[in-house]
Amino acid sequence: MGMDEIENLQETLQNDPSNFQARRELSILLADNGFNEEALSNLKYLEKYFPEDAELQYNIGILYEKTKSFDNAKKSYQKAIEISPQDDFYYNLGEVLVSLKEWDEAIEAFKTVLKNDPNDGNCYFNLGLCYLNKDEKNIAADNFQKAVELNPQDIFAYFYLGNIYQTNGLTNFAQECYEKVLAISPDYSWAYFNLASIAYKNNNLEQAKEYLLKTIEYNKQDTEAYKLLTKICIKENEIEEIISLLESTLDNEDNGDLFYALAQVYKLTGNLEAYAENLDSALDSPTLTYSRDIVKQEFDAITYKLEQEK
Repeated sequence: MGMDEIENLQETLQNDPSNFQARRELSILLADNGFNEEALSNLKYLEKYFPEDAELQYNIGILYEKTKSFDNAKKSYQKAIEISPQDDFYYNLGEVLVSLKEWDEAIEAFKTVLKNDPNDGNCYFNLGLCYLNKDEKNIAADNFQKAVELNPQDIFAYFYLGNIYQTNGLTNFAQECYEKVLAISPDYSWAYFNLASIAYKNNNLEQAKEYLLKTIEYNKQDTEAYKLLTKICIKENEIEEIISLLESTLDNEDNGDLFYALAQVYKLTGNLEAYAENLDSALDSPTLTYSRDIVKQEFDAITYKLEQEK
């Protein structure tokens, strides 16, 4: 039905381009159906006739934001605020300033909203992000804590709060945060990985392994989870298990770091041909993050040794 309405409004405007109400309605429908560029074009047309319409400037800002034109979105929101300061305008301006990494200006925008609405949990979350990026972790933690108090379902605030606690060595508090994340969203793989990291640091290898397997269950592309799991399986002498897991994963994707991890496992087993083969695959992969020079040295050394043994 939306497309029929769009076509009807477009036909109306072909007959009467100055039908401003039809153009506003068309802009809304275009935006609702994902035609952001077309919607923006129509709003910019209206702007020429209504340059002091704050709501129009606000909607132009939203469309600029949707099309990732953040500098233009910033200007539109600022214009809307100049015409008629409103909390929604300040909030959207703050989010654009976050996208532009203009942290201090974003902080001022969100604090302006909180003067009128001190219970806006989203503002506290965004303030937490700003202060975290300014490396002011204690202030960030205070804001994330306020966010979860106001919105106990805010998994992202819990997650960032857990990260801060984990960085500061407060692992019990971090665990509580990650567990709250999982209670709300049981498939949040990063929370499982961070719990695994804490368990690994505490030398609780079995628990770490369980968390890592859950991480991989929900995010089969989490390279770091496979790498940490490889370390654990080597320590626990579960060699066949990790070889099977890595090989099954590498059947479905090209991952230089996992080829390298598998190479190291084969090195430990004494299977030098498989060691060399996986080093070669790691070097062929564009995703390898280890030093290519070091991996190349390993590969050259093992291929030389294999040639000498022939």
